[in-house]
Amino acid sequence: MSNAERIRRMARAQAAVPPGPPGPGAAPAATLWADTHFAFDPEWFKHILAHPGAVLQAGGRPVLAHLPAGIDDPHAPGLTVIDYDARPTLYNHALRKRECPFVEPLTRQTAPEIERRSYYGAYKGATDLLTKYLWPEAAFALTRMAARAGLSPNMVTTIGSLLCIAATLLFARGDYWSGLALGFLFMVLDTVDGKLARCTITSSWWGNIFDHGLDLIHPPIWWLAWGLGTRATAHPLDDARLVAIMVAIMAAYAAQRLIEGLFIRAFGMHIHVWRRFDTWFRLFTARRNPNMAILFVALAAGRPDRGLEAVAWWSLLSLLVHAGQLLGAFAARRRGPLRSWLSEE
Repeated sequence: MSNAERIRRMARAQAAVPPGPPGPGAAPAATLWADTHFAFDPEWFKHILAHPGAVLQAGGRPVLAHLPAGIDDPHAPGLTVIDYDARPTLYNHALRKRECPFVEPLTRQTAPEIERRSYYGAYKGATDLLTKYLWPEAAFALTRMAARAGLSPNMVTTIGSLLCIAATLLFARGDYWSGLALGFLFMVLDTVDGKLARCTITSSWWGNIFDHGLDLIHPPIWWLAWGLGTRATAHPLDDARLVAIMVAIMAAYAAQRLIEGLFIRAFGMHIHVWRRFDTWFRLFTARRNPNMAILFVALAAGRPDRGLEAVAWWSLLSLLVHAGQLLGAFAARRRGPLRSWLSEE
């Protein structure tokens, strides 16, 4: 897309587009001014929009400004200058991280680096080990391909959902390696759809429901299918053991999600961004990707049954950690309001 279209999408996403031209005799309106010779992270647009009279400057040139009514010059005196060259940091509530969002002159030479910075800027500050370290480059290549092919994020999510279903069926019949291959591709696409939505500024209500709903529902179904698939191996799980394992996993999974929701409701932030430890533990906590790493190691050792047992134990241990985090937060609040360590200057 053109840079002007990219900026228009930012404006629409932030509901910063007037419903129509002002009527006769209408009072002058404030103006959002942007230099299309620069590309910048959408977080800067959101920040400047929320700060009337502010102007973002890079290399001595105005890049983005929120001009009060009656002012049409970003060089006008009295504006609050934010100097990008001083590398100011912003706290991104949606992605749960503090960083200096990018601003770059847009040229043919800088465009590839801008694409890369836009992609990595769309990563959450607290995520799992595999998403953060194993496949970012592969997901970056696929995100770029999807954008250039004109695929929407919902199209990518739909492709991923089909792979997710196929992996489930393969797990259930004990064809674990094939299932892992499709499951791995699905997990990568689960990164791609979100990054594509943020980089192309095409997030939608339905896309958010579709993506997060799929993420919420499929992991327990995978674990059950994995357990059923052991019946085709040399070490099958009998019904009693499988029921006990699934009860433990499901109870821990539901309780962890409940604790995360209670934490947000009580403290206005995610449980994974309160302290450094909480962000670090998010790398390993019993979510889908760390659990899949456990199953992969167990399968390589020839014991998929032990892998599912290990997932159950790790889920219960992670639940204890989450419960400790919640109780610790309530105790800490007695000494004053809680703040995320990522939101600190």
